[in-house]
Amino acid sequence: MTTEHADDARDIQEPQASQIALTWTGEPGRMEELTHGMLLDQADRAATALARLGVRAGDQVAVHLPLVPESVIATLACGRLDAIRITLPVSLTVPELASRTRELGARVLITADAAFWEGAIRPVKAVLDHALARGRAAGGDPARTVLVVNRCARPVSWTPGRDRWWHEALDES
Repeated sequence: MTTEHADDARDIQEPQASQIALTWTGEPGRMEELTHGMLLDQADRAATALARLGVRAGDQVAVHLPLVPESVIATLACGRLDAIRITLPVSLTVPELASRTRELGARVLITADAAFWEGAIRPVKAVLDHALARGRAAGGDPARTVLVVNRCARPVSWTPGRDRWWHEALDES
């Protein structure tokens, strides 16, 4: 893309930058709105963070998130890098998740500390931790980075050197 075309694209996008692109409503009554500009900025920062973690075109990024804005941001970030987003539903059991993560061998996994479902806080990262431990015991590759989205502000188990907060990774961008 030439500079002239890049400038034209930016001019087209700027009027929409302040328009709401994503509205998310979660439990308990939490609502977030992201404008086009905010969504694109976070996607750029997430793509930079993923690239810093070694993600390149064609690499798989496993996303184990509930339906939260960061899931959309992760998708856009993968698209920017031509990386492949692989969805790991949060409804998977530990054995199912262990099998999928072992098969994928993704360099980066993105998860949440926990999530609200039907009025209760349910673990998300803890399930992934158990699945990764089971995968390692079965000879899986432990060399991964787990980016953790803080959604429920509760204590979470942590593996130093492997786990990183999503917001801190994006802030480094």
